[in-house]
Amino acid sequence: MNATTDFRERATAALRRCGADPAGPAGPADGDLVVTTPIDGSEIGRIRSHSPAGSDAAITTAARTFETWRDVPAPVRGRTVRRLGELLVEHKADLAELVTLEAGKIPSEATGEVQEMIDICEFAVGLSRSISGRTMPSERPGHRLMETWHPLGVVGVISAFNFPVAVWSWNTAVALVCGDPVVWKPSETTPLTALACDALLRRAARESGAPDGLHHLLLGDHTVGEALVDDPRVALVSATGSVRMGRVVAPRVAARFGRCLLELGGNNGAIVTPSADLDLTVRAVVFAAAGTAGQRCTTLRRLIVHRSIADDLVDRLAKVYAGLRVGDPFEEGVLVGPLISSRAHEAMRTALDRAQHDGGVLVTGGDRVDGPGDGVYVSPALVRMPTQTDVVREETFAPILYVLTYDDLDEAIALHNAVPQGLSSSIFTLDQREAELFLARSDCGIANVNIGTSGAEIGGAFGGEKETGGGRESGSDSWKAYMRRATNTVNYSTELPLAQGVEFG
Repeated sequence: MNATTDFRERATAALRRCGADPAGPAGPADGDLVVTTPIDGSEIGRIRSHSPAGSDAAITTAARTFETWRDVPAPVRGRTVRRLGELLVEHKADLAELVTLEAGKIPSEATGEVQEMIDICEFAVGLSRSISGRTMPSERPGHRLMETWHPLGVVGVISAFNFPVAVWSWNTAVALVCGDPVVWKPSETTPLTALACDALLRRAARESGAPDGLHHLLLGDHTVGEALVDDPRVALVSATGSVRMGRVVAPRVAARFGRCLLELGGNNGAIVTPSADLDLTVRAVVFAAAGTAGQRCTTLRRLIVHRSIADDLVDRLAKVYAGLRVGDPFEEGVLVGPLISSRAHEAMRTALDRAQHDGGVLVTGGDRVDGPGDGVYVSPALVRMPTQTDVVREETFAPILYVLTYDDLDEAIALHNAVPQGLSSSIFTLDQREAELFLARSDCGIANVNIGTSGAEIGGAFGGEKETGGGRESGSDSWKAYMRRATNTVNYSTELPLAQGVEFG
């Protein structure tokens, strides 16, 4: 059995164990959407894309289901999510295998992504019994002033290839307990993982007594996602992708007065101070910069190091980089899998050429590495830059870490903030004043001390500022994006006093 056949059969077997039809719900296996694995470039499936009529039918059914689902008590809605979490535990290995096959992640990272799904289900089940409003003092006697939260409507989820299941689950688990059906447009690069998740959620809904039509897949290219963007029946569009994509989505949703939750680009930086624990710093930096082959929105791309320790830290990093094993993610000991496509490699080469033209010095990496078949493998690159040039200010979705130096912490924080993106950030220091100053001044949605920029837990709200889009998903009070707020005044007296002492009549 050759590798191509093996990967196809592994994907098909994992789908079937999850209860999914390998051909997909939209058509037969000779469909127009060809699914390949970045491991060797081979075909592992074919699916037929949804037509505009099919997209409309999915949204219509979801909108109709909302009329029923919103009236189901939240704790009862939580039973469906609880059952989904149980099924995710049962099929954890199957889903992780699909993530590795479609996205190229090493099994440990793929399994961790599925664990995120399980974690958010647990969070959402607790949320189903704790969604709360508030009561405020009324200025009028015999009156009660309060805020209540209500289901919003159909939620459209547009997800990217690099986290093919976790980001969907962040939105879907919370949306369901908030009373909202979901229509999901996954990346056309990773539709098999979506088929598996859809099958498991449909089973969870069926076994928990939830109504039909609670979840729908829209398979295809960006034109399929446009149905979610432009349809007024979709109350919230949660979109993860590039800044370019966000610039298109946001005004189109705003034009119909819909809501947007955007998770866009990240150009994440970390400051390393003279007091930092360099052993810890190296471990954190290498994972944040090279994990997932640099294809995370939270990947560390800029390392801002105090001049007094820069040479030492770069030497340490270069030694570790030289030992990173790059290759087939299924092989034992491999830590860096493939890039998603040859286009990603072209973007990486272009960025490195620009950096060197700007005076940057390539310390190590950046080379094409042999791998199976037509897979695109590269060694993570470490580049010392004299200044933060335009190429450093841009996000390149590949494993490139630019190293800059600073003399004063205020200078370092200003340098850190001087990029258009604002997702994740960190500082490595043993000085509490430095840590607190950074936390107060980092302009990112995520700011960490003595850990890297990637690997967020589901308990905290995830998202960023500036060109990252301003959205918040996952934990904390992110649930508010999936509900609408109402201010209520109840008069339980026999009088009718007006607010602000107004007299009328």
